[in-house]
Amino acid sequence: MERMQRAAGAVVGSAVGDALGAPFEFGPAGAFSARFPGSGSGEMCGGGGWDPGEATDDTQMAVLVAESLLERGGLDLPDIFARFQCWAGAEPKDIGLQTEDVLTNGEPWDLAAAMHFQVNLRAAGNGSLMRAATSAVHFAAAGPAATMVAARRIAALTHGDGAAGEGTAIFHELIRVTLAGDDPLTALPATLALVDAEHRQRYATVLAPDWHPDRATEANGAVWPCLGSAVWALRTTTSFAEALRAAIDLGGDTDTVAAVTGGLAGACYGLDAIPVRWTEPLHVPLPGSGGRVLHLPDLLDLARRLAG
Repeated sequence: MERMQRAAGAVVGSAVGDALGAPFEFGPAGAFSARFPGSGSGEMCGGGGWDPGEATDDTQMAVLVAESLLERGGLDLPDIFARFQCWAGAEPKDIGLQTEDVLTNGEPWDLAAAMHFQVNLRAAGNGSLMRAATSAVHFAAAGPAATMVAARRIAALTHGDGAAGEGTAIFHELIRVTLAGDDPLTALPATLALVDAEHRQRYATVLAPDWHPDRATEANGAVWPCLGSAVWALRTTTSFAEALRAAIDLGGDTDTVAAVTGGLAGACYGLDAIPVRWTEPLHVPLPGSGGRVLHLPDLLDLARRLAG
């Protein structure tokens, strides 16, 4: 499979997972399969304030990161933070409580997340992981050290807890491995060896072959079980569609778990494995950008440019 097919699969797959999972957010386990017991039309159903096929803050922020990387010619952290602030100020339909506080607390870009963490002592949500598909594709060619450092730096804009950065770094590296045509599951031990020692064991637990989301010690809005659930969904299924169904059926933070799963599964199986019935209604509104709405051709162009 061509590298570009995998890169497009990662970007589009993450957006598809986000939009597919959004109507089931904070619902019970098994709700997706209860409503759609077999594959067919109508699964991009909308609901919960979302139109059918509408992507949430997960994909919106991923697009903001992507456009900064492309327009600034590389990683410009103040620029990404400013784009985040403009978006947050435009009252998006959904924004994480922690992310909103960091972007609106009045502190400069390099202090806002750290100040939030210092005050609240909790900042290991999945909000930096959810938006990482585009940056993972962009930095994949730079190698493992560079892609993981970039992930940590982008994560730290909104998440002061290093655990969030390490989870995002793992995701970046798994995408890098997959775009190169290798198996991300086989690469997990080597990837874990690159994780900061303070956080390595906790990630080793949720990424172990025998781990199941039922064994999570936090809700999947936290970064550890979110990433662990996505890897579990990839490990225990054999297609893109099956992986997303498994992810959404976990319940809880379904849009983000499915977005992370979709990024990994899209890179593994490629763009052509993503059902057309899911990509046709897909659209990404961008609050704060003059009413722009991205559709599949726009995301494909973004993926192509990110992958170089």
